[in-house]
Amino acid sequence: MRLLLVRHPRPEVAAGVCYGSTDVPANADETRRVHAALREAGLPSALPVYASPLRRCADLARLLAGDKLTFDARLAEMDFGAWELRSWDDIGRDTVDAWSADLLHYRPGGGESLLQVAHRVAAFRSTLHASGQPEALVICHAGTMRLLAAMQGSAALEEAALQAASTPHRIAYGEMLVLKD
Repeated sequence: MRLLLVRHPRPEVAAGVCYGSTDVPANADETRRVHAALREAGLPSALPVYASPLRRCADLARLLAGDKLTFDARLAEMDFGAWELRSWDDIGRDTVDAWSADLLHYRPGGGESLLQVAHRVAAFRSTLHASGQPEALVICHAGTMRLLAAMQGSAALEEAALQAASTPHRIAYGEMLVLKD
């Protein structure tokens, strides 16, 4: 299966703020720009589209999908609990260090652990593979994209999650990553 993963456009949130699963919209001008750039790049128009239901993904997905759109909560970004919408600078260094010490199981802000996110993303991936579709477009988040990329090999889920977490975050807003999965 060929997966075309697209990160959502730039959200309407201040730089340096943890926004994970918070439903912040994307900047409308950025959404239009990303849509135009993807169409100009020759993105196939007949693909089934799967998207995180968070508005920063959903708005772009609606522009791209036509009638072949499926929202799937398993594609949402990590829930950072009490850290959501707080400045990363205001989140205690001791709690960030505790998260770093146990990336798989620590639940930042009381939200989701990396392993919990990996399980739901893996469940989405399994469902998609079972559909038998040769190709799909997925509008989601950088964390979800890194997890899907790390799951391509035969590593155990825990190893793939740790690999995704250790991969430097270099996925730009609106960027497309193509996986042959």
